[in-house]
Amino acid sequence: MAAEADFLARYRAVSNKLKKRFLRKPNVAEASEQFGQLAKELKQQDWLQYAAFCNLAMARCEQTLFNAPGEALALTDAARLFLSSEKEIRALQAPGFDEHLQAALNCYSFAIKVYIEMNQPVMAASLCLEVGNALKVRSYYRLRLPLKLCVLTSAVVAGDYDGALSVFTEMQLMCQERGLPLPGTSTPVGAFLDIVAKCEISRVLLLMLLEPPPQKLLPEHAQTLEKYAWESFDPHSQDTESLKSLQTELW
Repeated sequence: MAAEADFLARYRAVSNKLKKRFLRKPNVAEASEQFGQLAKELKQQDWLQYAAFCNLAMARCEQTLFNAPGEALALTDAARLFLSSEKEIRALQAPGFDEHLQAALNCYSFAIKVYIEMNQPVMAASLCLEVGNALKVRSYYRLRLPLKLCVLTSAVVAGDYDGALSVFTEMQLMCQERGLPLPGTSTPVGAFLDIVAKCEISRVLLLMLLEPPPQKLLPEHAQTLEKYAWESFDPHSQDTESLKSLQTELW
């Protein structure tokens, strides 16, 4: 309790320096540095959640200073500390409401948003993969899908179509394995079925765009292409002008 009281006293002391005073501008840079130092000390003492709160305060200071890289880094550090704290709670099998996990996801979300605003899609995608892998270890498959969508957006913006195809394939397989299937079939129902359909359409379009040679075509991709490849003598297939118009709308 003494250590906790000391932390709160120091935290309040630094926070008071940020209050606006008459004819005096608060030294935000100094406060940010002190929050960072306090976070390091608390991390060494294994007070992970308190260290995370200090990193959050540091991120707010960096935002005030318009230092986007510093803000993103502080948010990422806070997210990792919250995740480590959640891991310790689960290892002890202590009851809880996953509050540290939710705090970590919020921090990751804000950090990803900052990187996207900085036009750094690769950094945003790397954070999505990081938290996605962390959720996979903890079997939070339901929460991984929105992160996968973020990775897809970043991959397409960066022109990484191979990476986008890989993520779409992983999402489809995940939904097929984890979704509740119809009786007597392997087809998932509800939202999982919608995601599977969207992933399959996107995979077909990406495969048409990439045009991989047969020797480099993975079995799951070959199976998907075979599903939609057939010879047709339909007169509509000879309407090249309509096909060009449709292609323009799609791309």
